Amino acid sequence: MQNRKTAIWLTTCISLALLGGCSTSPDDSSKSKQQSNKGRYHLKDDAYPDSAPDVSKVPDAVPRYEPYSRKGNKAYSVRGKSYDVLASAENFRESGTASWYGTKFHGYHTSNGEVYDMYSMTAAHKTLPLPSFVKVRNIDNNKEVIVRVNDRGPFHEGRVIDLSYAAAYKLDILKTGTARVIIETIYFAAPESELQASASDPNNYYIQLVASGDRNKLHHLGKELSARYQLDYRLQKNGDLYRLQLGPLGHEGIASKLLQKIRQQGYPSGYLVSEPKS
Repeated sequence: MQNRKTAIWLTTCISLALLGGCSTSPDDSSKSKQQSNKGRYHLKDDAYPDSAPDVSKVPDAVPRYEPYSRKGNKAYSVRGKSYDVLASAENFRESGTASWYGTKFHGYHTSNGEVYDMYSMTAAHKTLPLPSFVKVRNIDNNKEVIVRVNDRGPFHEGRVIDLSYAAAYKLDILKTGTARVIIETIYFAAPESELQASASDPNNYYIQLVASGDRNKLHHLGKELSARYQLDYRLQKNGDLYRLQLGPLGHEGIASKLLQKIRQQGYPSGYLVSEPKS
């Protein structure tokens, strides 16, 4: 009898261990830095829902233009590693490992201030602006979903996206916990109404990049950067130095987004210079 009880106990423990191992364990320290609601951490490990609804009929996220949120789109650090949020989700493609997160974070705030619903088609990504729309393809079975990225993570080495329970179900990765995927953003430019804000801005903006006394060198660099960012450039003389600037841009918000992108791509000391429009 004692042997039978021991066998049952071992079987139960193994089953629970396998269940816990299938789901992801999003990084507690990183999430707590971005969210004030700490009740979510009463669970040590993430898990499946006890009685999940049928998510097979949950529709994919519907891609559309959304302005980037005020929360969750600044540079941040996790476990001593810094992450710079991309200025735009345009033309982004990445391959790697996808994981998923479930009950541990269900009902708590995501990085952009929304509430995480594991039964909706959402995801977390380390550097895409929030929100972004992403097509995710499981390389092993060619199943695809479209999700709306509204959270940060995953912070495990090699993982590129954390999917909601519903998205993971539709990609058939709940049992394995992870899968090899390719992700591609579905990007929408700002509508004309937002771009028209440029007309009401009284200033033009230039992005100051570098300064040097070598005028020819800066001209060469200016031509290269002008072609890359589809902007004119100019050299502003200041004493013995020349300052290389890209522009003009007619709206501060647009200029700031581009500045953030340029900083991430090799010019961390760049800054904005404003001038009244003539």
